[in-house]
Amino acid sequence: MEQPHRGIRALHTESTITVYQAYSPEIGLPAAREGRFVSPWKRDRMTWIKPSFLWMMYRCGWGRKEGQETVLAVEITRDGFEWALRHACLSSFVRGAHPDLAAWQRELRRAPARVQWDPERDLRLNPLPYRSLQLGLSGEAVRRYADDWTVTVRDVTPLAHEIHALVSGGDLDSAARLLPQERPYAASDDLLAHLRP
Repeated sequence: MEQPHRGIRALHTESTITVYQAYSPEIGLPAAREGRFVSPWKRDRMTWIKPSFLWMMYRCGWGRKEGQETVLAVEITRDGFEWALRHACLSSFVRGAHPDLAAWQRELRRAPARVQWDPERDLRLNPLPYRSLQLGLSGEAVRRYADDWTVTVRDVTPLAHEIHALVSGGDLDSAARLLPQERPYAASDDLLAHLRP
């Protein structure tokens, strides 16, 4: 099946979508234990969520990078995710998508969420020709994420390590079978129109 150049692919249900983050054990383990974000996690900082498991693996080096050793699967409400998209702006200026640089800068200051479209990754973490969404949350969006949208927080570090070991051993078929079953997330055109450069 041909992939759209920019699209959201995720593990999702009728009411939730799973996104990924990676933290140090000091932050990630209490969140997984409590099923929500607790101290020392800070809600006054921007936090980036990624619906793509493999993009998260690329970013955190399969949970091996310093400060990203605990990989979390965070199930959040679709209502919350879509609120963030509606209130997001692109993370960088794109000629044609914005009237001018000053207009984009005003939008960026005002928006509680921002979107980047990064190359999706294969099992060997090589870039693919289509892009996946990365969503940055700040201010009101971070508070809503932590207090209202989060349904569950799970530590999927063992899964990341198991898949990585299979990939390293050349068993891509077995690795692929363990991946979260991500599929296209049906978002209406009006939800993403302002986020597609």
